[in-house]
Amino acid sequence: MKEIVMPTKIKITLPKPRNPLAVAAKSRRAGSHQGEQPQRLARRAEKHQLHLLLAGRKGAGGDDA
Repeated sequence: MKEIVMPTKIKITLPKPRNPLAVAAKSRRAGSHQGEQPQRLARRAEKHQLHLLLAGRKGAGGDDA
């Protein structure tokens, strides 16, 4: 008697579908807004220095933190 060998089923796993929102977000320019708002950055630095001065962590005349 002849033995018939059936090939095993080939299982192809497909990758997960891409998130359309992630593709759109990647195409946009993301990053810090540091260069766009220099006044805000300077104001924040002054506020931070004032806070350190009032907390007593920084001397009145120096740049030591």
